[in-house]
Amino acid sequence: MEDLNFWIIYVLTVFVASIIPGPSMILALTHGIMHGTKLSLYTAFGNSIASMIQASIAITGIGIILTTSTTLFMIIKYIGALYLIYLGIKLFKTPFYIEENKEKNKKVKKAKLFKEAFIVASSNPKALVFFTALFPQFINQNQNSFSHYFLLVLVLGIIAFSCMMIYSISANGIKTLFNKTSLSNYFGKIIGSLFVSFGIGLAFSRK
Repeated sequence: MEDLNFWIIYVLTVFVASIIPGPSMILALTHGIMHGTKLSLYTAFGNSIASMIQASIAITGIGIILTTSTTLFMIIKYIGALYLIYLGIKLFKTPFYIEENKEKNKKVKKAKLFKEAFIVASSNPKALVFFTALFPQFINQNQNSFSHYFLLVLVLGIIAFSCMMIYSISANGIKTLFNKTSLSNYFGKIIGSLFVSFGIGLAFSRK
């Protein structure tokens, strides 16, 4: 029963932290609208792999070193901020085709969707700070084993993937709304502006 309570608390904590709208989730929604749920699987994989790498770094203790190094933290933060701004400007200029276009989707590079999600997730140093603060709450001397660490990271990756797909699947409902209105004309500008705001916010945020 104690193990069950442990995992319920852990899953709920990670799920709530993951499902909150942020750059990665907005990107999942955007890719879901632009390319459909199937291709968005690569977006979800990119985010999950990046999250699992960050979690692994944090859980091995390296995260403590990285998050206490102001210079390294700031370098990662500004690189992440610049990429979000770049992505925002790119999306701002991108026309959104809401109707299904299978020929267009065939030309979409799956590696590109994976890379965008991976970079957006991994270039946010605050995720590393969160993981570094999170894992000590779920590790003690009785759980100090590789299998337990591996399970913590694996569960986190599955939850991150699931949350990304929730946003991607939700895009189908948004597509229907777009087809009945002229919102598609403004979606790129709205999402692009959000990403630029995320980037500026990250750049000027305190550690």
